Amino acid sequence: MRRTRIAGAVLLAGTVTGLAAGPAQAQEYRYWSFWDGKGGSWAYATEGPATQRPADGAVEGFRFTVGADSAGAGKPRPAADFDAICRDTPAKDGRKRIGIVLDFGTAADAPGGERPPKARTECAQVPEDASAGEALAAVARPLRYDANALLCAIAGYPKAGCAEAVNGSKDGAKGSASSAAPSAGAAEDRADGDGGGGGSGDGGPSAGLLGGAAAVVALGAAAVWQARRRRG
Repeated sequence: MRRTRIAGAVLLAGTVTGLAAGPAQAQEYRYWSFWDGKGGSWAYATEGPATQRPADGAVEGFRFTVGADSAGAGKPRPAADFDAICRDTPAKDGRKRIGIVLDFGTAADAPGGERPPKARTECAQVPEDASAGEALAAVARPLRYDANALLCAIAGYPKAGCAEAVNGSKDGAKGSASSAAPSAGAAEDRADGDGGGGGSGDGGPSAGLLGGAAAVVALGAAAVWQARRRRG
């Protein structure tokens, strides 16, 4: 029985890894990708915004993009420059400042009938233990989530659709797909009917549909397996 449980956990982890990596000709999706800003550059986040708890002075980026994996996703176009983003927000005791970059993507990546807003930056001042998702919710509402708690829209963009497959080539007409892992306040945001936005470059889905959701599933599978092993 124990071997069966281990095999199941390994199989699930392998499936998640396959989604994050994605074959060269894999199906593309339109979704919100999640990025860490380090030294003025962007790196695809290794966990979702719901679990990532950045330190004071960090910069987190969200880019609406089309891609099948992290190699095909667009990076936020604005620079990951904390000093520029938060220069007008003085530090406060018991709070931390997180630079938020919102890149709503290009017209080519927008769902049919929608026009992406201009990219913008915000300085979120949140409690010291706040997650990246909570920092996002503080400055970019309304946020919109689907029934699986995947982030579908930031600041109301896009108006509809979530985790939908895109038809056609990346340079041609696009369908509609998107998503990132939710913040701890996802239920509250959904109740409020909230949703959001944008920057540029090539990178990929890590806290988006493929990365963030995959990371959550992988962590959950590991926790369940460990709990069963202890009971066994």
